[in-house]
Amino acid sequence: MSLSWRALALVSGLVLVCAWLVFRKVGSDYHRYGQLTTSASILETGIFFLHGVSSYAFLDSRVATIEVRQPLFVIAILLISGSIVGVLCIMGQFGWSKSVGQSVDGLKENGIYRYTRNPQLLMYFFVVLGYSLLWPSWTGAVWVGLYAAIAHLMVRTEEAHLLEQYGDAYAAYCLRTPRYIGWSGRV
Repeated sequence: MSLSWRALALVSGLVLVCAWLVFRKVGSDYHRYGQLTTSASILETGIFFLHGVSSYAFLDSRVATIEVRQPLFVIAILLISGSIVGVLCIMGQFGWSKSVGQSVDGLKENGIYRYTRNPQLLMYFFVVLGYSLLWPSWTGAVWVGLYAAIAHLMVRTEEAHLLEQYGDAYAAYCLRTPRYIGWSGRV
């Protein structure tokens, strides 16, 4: 594995540029069609897939190198399994088309959405964090940060759309409910 920091910087930069381009397209589609289009949904899925595949550049990824007797292993497994269950439960509340932004019935403010405006992305962040803890390294921390940057680009794109769609109701929701965890504020 052991790529140079320059190679990792190049991979990170390419993934971030791709993410920026994807979310420009997503934002344009939101503005033009008032919802997430199938092509934009595929691009969003693709950018997160690209991030996942990039784990091979950032993490050792050999099962034989996982130190199962270390406390980090237990934490990693708990984070991964608990967060996957969380993502699936959140998606199950909506049904598939609503979970991926294809069908919208209105602003969702109840359930877990009372505590965070982005529960699916937050739960998946903990999956990514747990996965990186299986092979702890500074490059793994960079990989987690890369996910956070991509997810934040997605969130900012969705927030602009939701503000356009729901106006003052969404702005008030943002004042009551944190974007991620622990803090509320403006869009």
